[in-house]
Parts: sequence; C-alpha cells; structure tokens
Amino acid sequence: MGEASKSHLSDLSLALCFVCFLCCDGVSAQGPIFACDVASNRSLAGFGFCNVSWGTKQRVKDLVKRLTLQEKVGFLVNKATAVPRLGIPSYEWWSEALHGVSYVGPGTRFSTLVPGATSFPQVILTAASFNATLFKAIGKVVSTEARAMHNVGLAGLTYWSPNINIFRDPRWGRGQETPGEDPVLASKYATGYVRGLQEADDPDKLKVAACCKHYTAYDVDNWQGVERYTFNAKVTKQDLDDTFQPPFKSCVIDGNVASVMCSYNQVNGVPTCADKDLLAGTVRGDWKLHGYIVSDCDSVNELYNRQHYTKTPEDAAAITILAGLDLNCGTFLSDHTLAAVQGGKLREKDVDKAIANNFAVLLRLGFFDGDPRKLPYGDLGPKDVCTAANQELAREAAGQGIVLLKNSEGSLPLDPKSISSLAVIGPNANATFTMIGNYEGTPCKYTTPLQGLAAKVKIVYAPGCAKVGCAGNDLQLDSAKAAAAAADATVLVVGADQTIERESFDRVDLLLPGQQTSLITEVAEVSKGPVILVIMSGGPFDISFAKTSDDISSILWVGYPGEAGGAAIADIIFGYRNPSGRLPVTWYPQSFADSVPMTDMRMRPDPSTDYPGRTYRFYTGDAVYEFGDGLSYTDYTHHLVKAPKMVSIPLEEGHSCYSQRCNSVDLAGNACDGLAFDVHLRVQNSGGMAGSHTVFLFSTPPAVHNAPRKHLLGFEKVSLGPKAAGDVVFKVDVCKDLSVVDELGNRKLALGSHVLHVGSLKHSLSLKI
Repeated sequence: MGEASKSHLSDLSLALCFVCFLCCDGVSAQGPIFACDVASNRSLAGFGFCNVSWGTKQRVKDLVKRLTLQEKVGFLVNKATAVPRLGIPSYEWWSEALHGVSYVGPGTRFSTLVPGATSFPQVILTAASFNATLFKAIGKVVSTEARAMHNVGLAGLTYWSPNINIFRDPRWGRGQETPGEDPVLASKYATGYVRGLQEADDPDKLKVAACCKHYTAYDVDNWQGVERYTFNAKVTKQDLDDTFQPPFKSCVIDGNVASVMCSYNQVNGVPTCADKDLLAGTVRGDWKLHGYIVSDCDSVNELYNRQHYTKTPEDAAAITILAGLDLNCGTFLSDHTLAAVQGGKLREKDVDKAIANNFAVLLRLGFFDGDPRKLPYGDLGPKDVCTAANQELAREAAGQGIVLLKNSEGSLPLDPKSISSLAVIGPNANATFTMIGNYEGTPCKYTTPLQGLAAKVKIVYAPGCAKVGCAGNDLQLDSAKAAAAAADATVLVVGADQTIERESFDRVDLLLPGQQTSLITEVAEVSKGPVILVIMSGGPFDISFAKTSDDISSILWVGYPGEAGGAAIADIIFGYRNPSGRLPVTWYPQSFADSVPMTDMRMRPDPSTDYPGRTYRFYTGDAVYEFGDGLSYTDYTHHLVKAPKMVSIPLEEGHSCYSQRCNSVDLAGNACDGLAFDVHLRVQNSGGMAGSHTVFLFSTPPAVHNAPRKHLLGFEKVSLGPKAAGDVVFKVDVCKDLSVVDELGNRKLALGSHVLHVGSLKHSLSLKI
C-alpha cells in the first residue's frame, strides 16, 4: 500500500492533529469521538440511525436519506467529514495493524497514556510457524489493544491489514509483509488473522474491521525504474485464478473480512480500482463481500494523472465508483464526485450505494451506538496494552517461526554451561528497530539478539559492520576476527533491514548486502568454535556459500522477529526451544535474478525460452532452499494409517465423459456435494527432545492443464514429547483441494492418478468417473 511512502507529508502533518481521535498537545488523549451521543444531545434520539433497536440496513437507509449530496461526497474518502447537524463527527478510516497496532496512518498514534503496543514478528516469520491457531491468536491480541487505544481516543476502528499478496518474486521489497508464496498458506493466514481481528461476541458486530490488500496481482513496487503506480501486470486467466485470487477469495468467504483494498497496478491494461469485473463482479458479486471496497492511497488519482486511463477527473471518479469502489484513500473522490454527478457521468444513487457500504461497517463496529466505553469492549484501556501475556505471545510467535536451515553434526543447541565466552558479531547483532520490520508501531520494549544471548552466557560483541549495507569502508574485520578466534562459539547476525528491502524499493539481486559475505567467511575461518549464522530478513538470499561451507556449523533464518526477537533467537540457540519453523518461500540462487525479469508475471515454466517458472509449485530450476524446508533438534517419522486409493466422481446420466476419454471434468451440478475423504496419519517423535512439528499434505496432480508440480492441500502443527506419537487427520474436499485451474481459468477435476505426499511418504489416489 502507498500509505507509508507517498509524498503526503503535509496532509499527514495535518492529520496528526485530526480531531477524530487525536489531540495535538502530544501528551494525552481526549477520549473517543463517536456519533449518536444521545446522553449529551437528546435531540439525536429522534434519528433512526441512532436507534440501536433497528437493523443495520434500516439504520443505513435512514442515515443516507438525511444527507445532502455534498455531505454524501464527504463520506467517500478516508478523512470523512463531520455533519454537526446530525451529531456525526469526522472519522479517519486509515489505521494499520499488520503485526501490531501501528502508527502508520493518521487514525492511530501513541502518547504517554499508551506509549507502545505489542509488536509481533513481521508476517513472513509468523507464516513460517504454519500454525493457523497462532495466526488467529495474534489477531485477537492486536484487536484488543486497538479497542483499548480507541477507548482513550488514540486509535480508529478500521485497520487496513493484512497484506495477503503472493510473494511471487524473491526481490519484492514488500514480501516481508505477506504470508509467503503459497496460495493455501496465504489463505489460511488471511482467514485466521482476519477472524482474530474482527470476531465479536455478537456475530453481527465487529471488534475491529480488517482489510485484505492489495487486490490483485500486486507484487512489483519499484524495480529498475518500473513503479507500481503505472505497472501493467500481464496475467493469464489461469495464473490469476490459480495463484493470485485464492487468498482474497478465502479472506472474503471464509474470513468474512469487512474490506478489500484494490491496488495501484493495472491487470491486463485495466486499473484494479476501475475494473468492474474484479470489484463489483468478483469481490461483491461472486464472493459476496459483507463490507466496503477501498482504494490504495491516491490510486484513483494515479489512474487519472499517471496512467492517463480517463480523459477527465470526473470520468475517473465515475468509473471507479461504478466499478464498485466505496472509499477513496486520498481526496480525489471528494474533489471530483460532485462534478461527476452534475455532469451526468454518475447518479446520486451510485454514491448512495457506496457510502451505504461504508456506513454498514461503522454500524457493525458500534460507531453509531453511543459512547464506546459503555458498549462491549468498553472496559478496555491502557492496562490491556503490552500486557505480560501479550508480550509473551510475541516471543512465542517468533520462536515458532524461526527456521533452522543447517545444523552440522548437531552443533546446535549450544550448552550454556560449556560456553565461557560467546562472540556475537554482525550488523544486526544489536538490532532494535530492524527487528520489527515495516508498518510498525512503537513496541512495548526491545530485546535485541545481543541482549537475548547475554542473558544466557558471557558475550564479546563486535559489530563487524556498523550498518547492514556493509560497504567496504564500513567493514571492521580485525575486531570481529579477534573475538571469534578467542570465543568458545560465534554467532553472526547479518541480513537486511528497511534500507535493503521495503515498500517502493525492490532488490535487484539475491546476494547479502555489501561486504557481509566477506565478513562471514573470514570470521568463520578463524573461529575457534562452532559458527552459527543468523539471517535476519524478510526476503530470501542466495547463501549457497554458507550452506556448503564446513566452517559454518548452523544457519538460522529469523525473519524480522518482532520486539522479543532477541529472546526468541537465544531460546533456539541454547535449546530452550526446539526449532519448528518452515520456510514459506523458495530461496532461489542468484542466477534466477540474473535471468528472470521481476516484471514477468508468468507462474508456469516455458521450456522453449528457458523460463523456469516461479514458486515451488512451478519452478523447475535449482533452489538454495525449498519451500517448507526446516530442521529440528529431533527427528519425526510419518506413518499412513488410512487413505482411499480410489474416488469416484458422480456425473449426471449421459455425460459426454462416459462415452469418450476425458482428462478432466468441470465442477458442475451436484458432483461435488459431499465429495470428501480423510487422510489419517500417525506422527512419531523418534528423538529425545520435545518439539513441535508441521505436517504438510501435498498433492501432485495428473499432468493436465499445466498443473502444478505439486501443491499444498493443508498443514497441521503437532506438539510431541520425546518418543511420543500423535494422530493427524486431514479432511480433503475433492473438488476444492484436488481440482486444477485450466487455461481459461476454470476449475476442473483432473482424472487419473493424484500422488499425496507427507514427508517421504507417497500415496497414489485415483480419481475416476
């Protein structure tokens, strides 16, 4: 989203003093601002939209009919205008909660009253936990802290999170914000986190309103001069429906999200915020969105002024509202919609429809129900932010996500009793702000890697490079090598930060920044004891040199691990936690970046041009590490207890496939009703250390319609004691899980042999008619 990087500084400065939720003294809050304050103004009791006994639709209808056209236009933008005559204050829609309540966006801020909020790991690391229960638990904590801040006037109720775009290319600066490259993982993350944010005791209400973004096929920010604001993503119908759309579909249908945000880019020549098929047709029509559609910030302005998609600004206002846009982040619709209506390009009832969707969400949030401190969640306040339990969950989340990629000869865990000194080296060794990634808020506190390790053993610290960029004149080798040569073990903490990968800044290669590789290799060569390499980053790196080096004993990827990252890293290194994270993305070699343009949106390989494809589902080249890779301090085995060998697909009498050979069949009629089966597994911890283990169920479909090489059907995380065993059951929905998307974007069931994979287990299943 362009919220953090667009040049809105003057607008943001004004917004920081916005009366809706903030006060300008920088010290204390004034309390929540809300509509229908009947206690202070009895005349408001006569308005139907203030009547809590009425249904949402009835209240929305009453409110809309009371507004003038000029007033209505004021509700089409994020900084919604006040209507004093109706007792409606201004409302700021733009708040963020990607991995904790954020200060990005003018709807939320911190003060001495609430100086910080729990900062969970950046999403890519939480996704690496492959724990759907954790996704929801984090969302619940974030929404509780958001409500608590709202009750003291510091936060809004509408949060433009999560980012569920597919991490298609390893160079993408915003991949860190996403759940990774797999549509099933992204879908489960979207559903879990959104439910955690939104679910209230009353199913018709919202705790806070989430927003799934950026719809759709958005994953180029700024690569070699190609900017997201004008990029035309050329996407096949097959790739769109097979890869890019599933997380958004799940977010709307399974997560019941309150909002979807359309992106800056065009898809096949049409700006997403002006695409009626994508918005009104798919999101609201096919998927039945119960909420509002919002633009990325200034994207309506961009499609007019930079993409030159319409001739006039009134045309741009009209085409986006008619496409299904309800809310504009920015001022474009408030500036030009009135003229669009007056010019006959738009009808007032089209504006009514848009603002009705916005009002319905505010009503579900209780914004028109009176003082929120007297409503559900009204007892929440500063005492409920940064609680010990919330901070412990941040540490737990980081611990569950950290991935052990290499562990030669059982080098880890280290025994703190046998370590008299530990060398801690690297530009991220004492990281604070770097640990929380982007779309951040002020954390409760920081525990740096240096602090986390120092809490266990005596350390010697040498940064090696003062900055992550590690330029040649920044390299401090002598002190780093001396520390490693004298210590019993060495921990090197390297990787990236927001100067390397961020919004509006994509990488051009997959190598570690600057002289980091030299720092690692030279320190490892002289180290007296085992060398543990810790990569702190959102995106992957080509670290083939470290993977194959005998001088580097172990490798950990820790993402951007949040406020408690240092404690979580130490927990893993010293064996207080058994690592269980698994990679949510493929780690490609540098040769991929050398040969594949980031702007090539094709997922599937093209052997005729040596195009290797993208993500584990289609990529045919060599990988440094694979999607799902991750080691443990113990070993796990899988045993297939029960799974069918054949499933019959019931087709209607006279179907053409009864008389001719078919490779696939359409998902039509009643063929899918109740068509499901269970896969029963027994999982054994064969080692002597307790741990958690992610069980993946993959499928390789028949080779029809350029189907994926394999794709994830589901995952479950189980915790097992030493030598203990447990049962895992996957319910497979045949039409949903075993279908493939054909060249025209239609889902079909591929007939023939499907191979199910669980670890090294393989089981053939035949789909027949």
